[in-house]
Amino acid sequence: MSSIGDWTERFLGTRRLARPVRDRLLAEARVSHYAKGQVIFDPHHIPDSLMFLVEGTIRVSQTSDSGRDIVLYRVEAGDSCVLTTACMLAEEAYNAEGLAETPVTAVVLPRPAFDRLVAEEAEFRSFVFAAYSRRLIDLLRVVDDVAFGRIDVRLADRLLTLAGGESTVAATHQQLASELGTAREVISRVLQDFQRRELISQTRGQITLLAPEGLAAIAASS
Repeated sequence: MSSIGDWTERFLGTRRLARPVRDRLLAEARVSHYAKGQVIFDPHHIPDSLMFLVEGTIRVSQTSDSGRDIVLYRVEAGDSCVLTTACMLAEEAYNAEGLAETPVTAVVLPRPAFDRLVAEEAEFRSFVFAAYSRRLIDLLRVVDDVAFGRIDVRLADRLLTLAGGESTVAATHQQLASELGTAREVISRVLQDFQRRELISQTRGQITLLAPEGLAAIAASS
């Protein structure tokens, strides 16, 4: 644990906890490392610890019975994973997969310590449920977008997000379809329209943003 110091300083929720509660977290949690591309959790396992992400990004996705993928959300450094929290509280297996998109460093709090802290420390209990509520709202937005959102608006927004201020996005049409919970053919059709309008150019596995301001205008429309 010494390699990352007092990790409770890195999370807004834990930073606000009383010192005795933070000391319990430091004493009972451990550091874990995951390689890029490693599956961190999957639908076949019941979680045995609460995860706090210190470094890296975890993509949480779900696969339908028909084989279609959808990205539910990403856990970024400074976040905890709401799906882990929900499954621990319900004592049920994950219904999604968590994949390390980058090398990941995480602090994991074993289930027995989690149960004790939730039962004994009101501040920690409030922290857990506040984080859970925030991410649940994010998931409801995903459901709303998939059900009602215009695909061109969602795709323009996702391209800008994935680009992260750069000019290129390394992604296949199928990967973008998984990001947005739709069919590859739909993504291909919209990208062709973006290309015709000179908003993007495409090569195999890569999309170049030629007019980010144009994509931003689409993303802001409804």
